[in-house]
Amino acid sequence: MDFAWSDQQRELLDAVGRFASQQLNYDVIENDREGVFNREAWKKCGDFGIQGLLVPTEYGGLGADPLTTVAALERLGYACKDNGLLFSINAHMWTAIIPLVYNGSEAQKKKYLPGLSNGTLIGGNAMSEPNSGSDAFSLATTAVKKDSTYVLNGSKVFVTNGPVADLLVVFATVDKTRGPDGISAFLVEKDSPGMNVARKLEKMGVRTSPMAEVFFENCQVPEENLLGKEGGGAFLFTRSMTWERGCILASAVGSMQRLLETCIRYANERKQGGQSIGKFQLVASKIVDIKLRVESCRNMLYHCAWLSGHRKSVYLEAAMTKLHISDCWVKCCEDAIQIHGGYGYMTEYEVERDLRDAIGSKLYSGTSEIQRNIIASMLGL
Repeated sequence: MDFAWSDQQRELLDAVGRFASQQLNYDVIENDREGVFNREAWKKCGDFGIQGLLVPTEYGGLGADPLTTVAALERLGYACKDNGLLFSINAHMWTAIIPLVYNGSEAQKKKYLPGLSNGTLIGGNAMSEPNSGSDAFSLATTAVKKDSTYVLNGSKVFVTNGPVADLLVVFATVDKTRGPDGISAFLVEKDSPGMNVARKLEKMGVRTSPMAEVFFENCQVPEENLLGKEGGGAFLFTRSMTWERGCILASAVGSMQRLLETCIRYANERKQGGQSIGKFQLVASKIVDIKLRVESCRNMLYHCAWLSGHRKSVYLEAAMTKLHISDCWVKCCEDAIQIHGGYGYMTEYEVERDLRDAIGSKLYSGTSEIQRNIIASMLGL
């Protein structure tokens, strides 16, 4: 494996870093407090090409390979402190764009991918239900074919980007007796008759990423908005979730790198007992642990993306990457707060927000327990 960047890749990655530091440097504290989604920042990212990194150029994207994509998202996470915005971008990329790229018809790709790539449109995914979380394929939402339309009935919860989404990939069963083989995916546009985006959900972290419940009551979806084949929803979902698990925490690696540098700077500046606190072994050891986590996470992230770019199966590697980075991100944030002491607990230092944002990573895209189950099964256990 060669992780050395070409001149073209390095130029793009440097440009992402400059863009984020110059254009995404705004008051996240207030936005987090009020739960404000920064639509202007979203559009700036779209104009730059972030959302369209993996989209083929013929549909308005940059056509980047997976390794370049995760490295770009890592740079974005390093320079942008708005983890909610980054989470919304990732949800948009892995649960809306990827299914379209791999399973969309030519007409669907031409209709939706340009807007999803340039930030004009916001996408999302509606899979989880009140009674089907980790057991996703036991969903109860139904889709009944009537003439040239499908009629959807049911409810979804934890829909990231729900309140602002222009397009949702909605999963429903066309035949409950077939289990996972009866699940299909549909492209449902906002304001579709019978679709109701209900209350916005308030969260512990990533508060600048909007989330909602969505209800479908005799919601009519044109048959041309069936994504992939009827009954092919389980495969489509598994593919997009594998992409998501392997890539969604790329920006978290950048965030951890920023935390590492913040802690080093603070440990050198903060004086206690006549010397910088970085000279105390217990403080220094925490910083060393953060460094080790950053490097191991980056290597797992790049390895998974490299394999994906070489068309290798990454079902196991994606689960391991998601599990390891989420655990490390939380531990890095906890150590950062401890290093900063009382100041780390204060909102103005922006360390406590990183911890609140990080904790959710052990839940979304499959809990850490689910990742362990996947890994165990792949090991023959």
